[in-house]
Amino acid sequence: MNYFELFEMPVSLQVDKKYLQDKYFELQKKYHPDFFSNESKEEQADVLEKSSMINKAYKTFQNDDETIKYVLQLKELLEEEEKYQLPPEFLAEMMELNEALMEVDDSSLEETGTKISQLQKHLYDKVQNIIEYYNEDNTTNEQLLQVKDYYYKKKYLRRILERLDGMRNIASQN
Repeated sequence: MNYFELFEMPVSLQVDKKYLQDKYFELQKKYHPDFFSNESKEEQADVLEKSSMINKAYKTFQNDDETIKYVLQLKELLEEEEKYQLPPEFLAEMMELNEALMEVDDSSLEETGTKISQLQKHLYDKVQNIIEYYNEDNTTNEQLLQVKDYYYKKKYLRRILERLDGMRNIASQN
């Protein structure tokens, strides 16, 4: 059983957060291990496993990037710890951004942050329709591979943004 089946919802690259929360609480009530304390050890173990799966699914679905990753893994288009090859032009742009970060001063931190946000938006714009209107029957593997490319590029940008946030924290302490 996959997470979507567990939460009784269609496979999607974006989940309805309100439905997710309501369903999570419903499943937690139904499969909370405390309610099965008088059952057999086997039944208790099954409920504990299901409860754990509910928590993992909920955590995955709360994060849009993790949801995308999960769907790509379900479709066998992404492997854990995959060495994905990003396009050279993207890597060159990221190298320039990293070099700019080394030379950034307190006054240009926000400017760099804005540039990264614009890059993220540009990347998302290319796959927005695929993500928002994903349909398991109609979305092609080629489209999902575009989403995979987006996922890895965004992951790369997120690391740069985390570095920038660290620099912002240091600057604010001075």
